[in-house]
Amino acid sequence: MFMKKVSVPGFLFVCLSTLMVNAQTKPIDNSKNWVSRSDNFTQMLIALDEKYSPEFGSTEGLTIYDNQISVPTLANQLAERKEEEALVVKFTDALKIEKDAKVAQDLKILIDHLNLGFRQQDFAMQRQVPFNNAANAVYSGLEILLDDQTPAERRPAALIRIRKYAGLEKGYRPLTAIYQERVNQQIAKGNMIYPSKQQMELDLSRNASIMDGIPELCKKFNLTGWEEPYAILKKQVQDYDQWTREHVLSKARTDFRLPAEEYALNLEAYGIDLPPAELAKLAHAAFTDIQEQMKPIAAQIAQNRHLASTDYRDVIAILKKEQIHGDSIIPLYQQHLKDIEAIIREHQLVTLPSRPAIIRLATAAETAQGPAPHMVPPPFLNNTGQRGVFVLPLNMPPAPGEKSGAKFDDFTFDAASWTITAHEARPGHELQFDKMVEEGVSKARALYAFNSTNAEGWGLYSEYIVRPYMPLEGQLVSLDYRLLRAARAFLDPELQAGTVTQQQALDILMKDVVQSRAFAQQEVDRYSLKAPGQANSYFYGFIKMLALRKDAEAALGDKFNALRFHDFILSQGLLPPALIKEAVMNEFVVADKSR
Repeated sequence: MFMKKVSVPGFLFVCLSTLMVNAQTKPIDNSKNWVSRSDNFTQMLIALDEKYSPEFGSTEGLTIYDNQISVPTLANQLAERKEEEALVVKFTDALKIEKDAKVAQDLKILIDHLNLGFRQQDFAMQRQVPFNNAANAVYSGLEILLDDQTPAERRPAALIRIRKYAGLEKGYRPLTAIYQERVNQQIAKGNMIYPSKQQMELDLSRNASIMDGIPELCKKFNLTGWEEPYAILKKQVQDYDQWTREHVLSKARTDFRLPAEEYALNLEAYGIDLPPAELAKLAHAAFTDIQEQMKPIAAQIAQNRHLASTDYRDVIAILKKEQIHGDSIIPLYQQHLKDIEAIIREHQLVTLPSRPAIIRLATAAETAQGPAPHMVPPPFLNNTGQRGVFVLPLNMPPAPGEKSGAKFDDFTFDAASWTITAHEARPGHELQFDKMVEEGVSKARALYAFNSTNAEGWGLYSEYIVRPYMPLEGQLVSLDYRLLRAARAFLDPELQAGTVTQQQALDILMKDVVQSRAFAQQEVDRYSLKAPGQANSYFYGFIKMLALRKDAEAALGDKFNALRFHDFILSQGLLPPALIKEAVMNEFVVADKSR
């Protein structure tokens, strides 16, 4: 997975992961006049996002927003909505007369993005009492500035943000007071859907770790004068969390399942246009097929290692005992990154840049927010040299009811590091995002075309093209991770449909996918609570990529070249499946036929 933390305004003011990346930084090629014309439209929406979510502007490297924060009042939400609706009218009128196919595609991207947002917002306003997590919002707003790749002169602005979040600056109310007001407004409507109790308990249990991460950042970057306003802000968040427990958690629904309408909106936002039951059927078949592929590889490893059992579950369990600890973890990943880069060059899988990839360990607060390996993309607009970072969390605070001794053993053994590196670094997300910085794409495609299907589909496809060249142990665990993605694509919709229980999902993940209890619990939380529908996108994006490659091969025959195909895919930015297929068949195939 990849993660981008930004704060957004309005009623659903939350810190989002795997949702947004920014726009281009490379100077526009004059031969691509359509990009310049498209960007003129997109900039209208970017300016609006920056206006109501200054933290978003900061992620783009725009220093004028560093001293500002989002103010998620109802009045601001309504004002933003009015301006967004005016943009839809403007974009729709432009689309009617636009003759350039690429600019027309980008206008459709912008219109679709806004219209989906309207439907999500309307559902929330009409039906839901929100769980607005102040700890997440505050930490993400500060982390943007207190980052290794942020210029030192920008970091002191974090102190102003702390003061404004706490309501200590003139004209600002505490963020927690605004959140409480918004929740009360929804409660007063009556007959509303409350958040999941299980989700709230999980998130609230981690907020102390998240808030404790703020002093660590302030000290790391030698910020001064933060102690007093931080203490006030921390107390406000603690009091707000307690108020939330009394007024929202006490009425929270015990059924984690989303209303059908909300789940459908989630799937659409993640880029999945296949009915959940149909996707689950495909995933079940793939799950069985992958298990069959694992059997001979496990048997060969067992023979080489003189193991008693050839069952892939037992073989993986033994491989997981070869844990790497402490200072040895990063060198292991760095070494296998070099190994994978050598594979990529030897087999001409994709064009690699000359610069190295960045890998680091997560902090405790980062782990509490995202307790799995992930890629943090770079800013794409006004980039001053920042690059994507592959972050490897190792531990996380136990969830309510979870044994305190539960540990991950899924990321820190040699066989797993191959496929994780291929997915998160190269040829996966790191290459996917950094190439967008270096080569430049239209702002609409870099920012508003994104969905989880096109991003994670490439990540899983990256594992697929590297796997044949991994050592046997790496191949087996790579298939096990593909097995996980198939499991996600049937467990997520079946949990939401009520046809499987959380315990049954845990059992499948721990037994057949050979996950640790900690990782399996995190997965079930993801399907049930954190991001229902998102986990389906890996498998769906992967099968769409395979189908697209098959179509390109059929169209080109002997002229098909994998390196050119992969480079073309990366050059298009984060287009959704329908648009990337259109580009491949109308541009890539046509161009390569004439070679």
